[in-house]
Amino acid sequence: MNNGHSATSGLSDHSIRVDKLLWFLRFCRNRAVAKKLSEKGHVRLNGRRVSRAHLSVRANDILTIPVGREVRVVRIISLPERRSSAPEAQSCYEILKTGY
Repeated sequence: MNNGHSATSGLSDHSIRVDKLLWFLRFCRNRAVAKKLSEKGHVRLNGRRVSRAHLSVRANDILTIPVGREVRVVRIISLPERRSSAPEAQSCYEILKTGY
């Protein structure tokens, strides 16, 4: 069955849209801001610039995200099912690098 995600090749049930993930993990205050951040190319997924909010993110992917005046590089440990408390969201990723 082709659901329009040829790049996911059968793994679509274990992935989440990048804009939704940024919102769920509390890097953005709402989904509209997360979508704009993704579409303007400010986010990188595994080193490649993201220009579409619907790109899929999976566990073990590396995201580079601007947060305020700094940039964070995080590895996704697990995918959240919903937006939850900050401590619960923080348990879904590990920070690899902060700064710039």
